[in-house]
Amino acid sequence: MSVAPESSRSVVKITSAVSLRGDFHLPGDKSISHRSAMFAAIGAGTSRLRNYSSARDCQSTLDCLEALGIVVKREPGLITVEGAGIDGLRAPTQMLDAGNSGTTIRLLSGILAGQNFTSEITGDESIQRRPMKRIIEPLVAMGARIEARESNFAPLTIHGGNLQAFTYTPPMASAQVKSCVLLAGLFTDGKTTVIEKTPTRNHTEVMLREVGAALQIETAADGQHISVAGRQPLKALGDYTVAGDLSSAAFFLVAALITPDAELRLRHIGVNPSRTALLDVLTSIGARIEVENPRLAHGEPVSDLRVQSSTLRGDLELSGAVIANLIDEIPILAVAATQLDGTLTIRDARELRVKESDRIRAIVDNLQKMGVVVEEFEDGLRLSGKQKLQGAAIESYGDHRIAMAFAVAGLVAEGETEIHGAEAASVSLPEFYQLIANCRA
Repeated sequence: MSVAPESSRSVVKITSAVSLRGDFHLPGDKSISHRSAMFAAIGAGTSRLRNYSSARDCQSTLDCLEALGIVVKREPGLITVEGAGIDGLRAPTQMLDAGNSGTTIRLLSGILAGQNFTSEITGDESIQRRPMKRIIEPLVAMGARIEARESNFAPLTIHGGNLQAFTYTPPMASAQVKSCVLLAGLFTDGKTTVIEKTPTRNHTEVMLREVGAALQIETAADGQHISVAGRQPLKALGDYTVAGDLSSAAFFLVAALITPDAELRLRHIGVNPSRTALLDVLTSIGARIEVENPRLAHGEPVSDLRVQSSTLRGDLELSGAVIANLIDEIPILAVAATQLDGTLTIRDARELRVKESDRIRAIVDNLQKMGVVVEEFEDGLRLSGKQKLQGAAIESYGDHRIAMAFAVAGLVAEGETEIHGAEAASVSLPEFYQLIANCRA
């Protein structure tokens, strides 16, 4: 594996691997890292966040919190946040920059909507193409005034304060929308409820309990009712260790499954049930993945994962509720399916069209470049394995999950694979290429 410059972009060149071996920890879960920083900021007291994600996205969250007056100290392996309490944020003196992070802009908007000041928040070109109406509409219904380009896109100008509690049913399954509304609910005088028809990842609910929020969850005929009471003091997280990122682990799991003579052990990985659909899907087709030493850390289930080379067989038809649980893992799942003795069909995944890239198009384009026969749908794709992959010039489209997924594909392709725009991986896992190289060594 080698890295070469391409103007302001980078190219990583990958050849097929004959073996993979490794036993290591991964940086902290992105979703949990974002939330830990935000809750630490509005809690009362000092929080010490260990194994906080090294992802550029999560650094954007820290940058925004600092611009809101929060004192953040960054040391190797440790982020210290001096919480200002529920009313302690200060009006920023400049526009907040979420970078490439949809989680930052959508969740932080919920907090900003509750402030008695006006703030502006934007992100990079990708963020400025991603739909924001899904959070604007409920926040406006709660009483915020929000201005956006074409009423849907960043930059957002948020005139906060005087929010009213209400009950909201998101029109799509989205942990970001749910979390945005619940965070805004912390700044109301009543009880805010989100009704989820399709369950999504519940890291926000787990962390609300960690900081002592008045949270109530009930199951009803129309879905799960998640309620939070506003204007309650929140405590600091204290010493908090972020579990390893399962979404990042997915690339190493699949790499080991499809590479000959491979065995990897990934330590202290978060295995929240709202995130483990990929493990269930892979084991259903013969993946040799062992979940070892299960335990609970800060309300989040964690385990060590041991994975070995496997023969993958069976047909997978994935649609409906399960898609929300593994939406981020579909790019690497598609790569795994090229080595599956069977057919993978993905439907109801239209949300992939509005991620960091149009991920359905990016997956299909790059698979075809590698010689894979694949069918594209508006809401998904279908491919049948086992297919031989040919090394090709792959375009990341500035999308971290596309870059990493096709780097894994390069491990089993004939010839050399080039990942153009490889630097996109740093959005979620800056160490990715080095970790892969270490496993090969």
